[in-house]
Amino acid sequence: MTNTLELRSITKRYDEFTAVDSLSFVIPKGCVYGLLGPNGAGKTTTIRMMIGITMPDSGEVWMFGERFTSAHLDRIGYLPEERGLYKRMKVAELLSFFAQLKGVPRPEAEKRVASWLDRLELQKWAKSKAEELSKGMQQKVQFIASVLHDPEFVIMDEFSSGLDPANARELEVILLELRKAGKTILFSTHRMDQVEKLCDEITLVNQGRAVLQGDLRKVKSSYGKSAVQIDFDGEAKFLDRKDLVQSFHNMGNHVELKLAPGADPQELLRLATDSARISRFELVEPSLEEIFIDVVNNSKNGAAGGTHA
Repeated sequence: MTNTLELRSITKRYDEFTAVDSLSFVIPKGCVYGLLGPNGAGKTTTIRMMIGITMPDSGEVWMFGERFTSAHLDRIGYLPEERGLYKRMKVAELLSFFAQLKGVPRPEAEKRVASWLDRLELQKWAKSKAEELSKGMQQKVQFIASVLHDPEFVIMDEFSSGLDPANARELEVILLELRKAGKTILFSTHRMDQVEKLCDEITLVNQGRAVLQGDLRKVKSSYGKSAVQIDFDGEAKFLDRKDLVQSFHNMGNHVELKLAPGADPQELLRLATDSARISRFELVEPSLEEIFIDVVNNSKNGAAGGTHA
């Protein structure tokens, strides 16, 4: 199977600052891939190098089994983190224009625009100028623009920015439909819940380098069931036991904690029942958010990051 994207040790420097440092990863065809990292980690710079907005100082970008050229752009849909709408153009005309730039004939473009505006409940604003729309509606228009020409590879940089939960969920449903249709999707986001729901594979970057990569399920399972979720009434004295609890987040009657290395969860349960009434005690895999924070903190402290197959 031909991979949709291969990054081969790409590096980008700005004067003395290295934004991306020898970064490599492969996105198989039909995969939903998450590019993650804290602010300033190099995610957007990486995406811009993928599609030729900026060129890497070293390394190679391969797209659809070939070294990347501008000829590949018509097969790519890109939603940038910063909106790129012509504010004074009317929404329907703007979308039709974007589709035609990607080679869609005008009659077909107008037909697709009408269908997408109906799907995302924007029909009322078809003749409104883009600048008259709310930020959330502008984001939906930008989303439509990125998929209107039926691209093979869809790149989403913070696709749910400015959207309420209902609209963000609708775009998630559409992305899964695109995946079912055989499209390849890359998205960069700070929302770990979206990653856990949508992604097959991930790369986590920090300071321009990959610090964690691989199949999402394998990444999570490799950390084991070291997290505990507890619902309780009473005192949380058990959280003070440093030999059992490495870290915790106490939300009153609900606590999420990470077991200390070698700690026995049964001992923690016995201790908890001494001072509280326990209605739930569940040993679980750590969330991706917890893994994200742990890996980023370790990489900041100079500890080696990991990669997982």
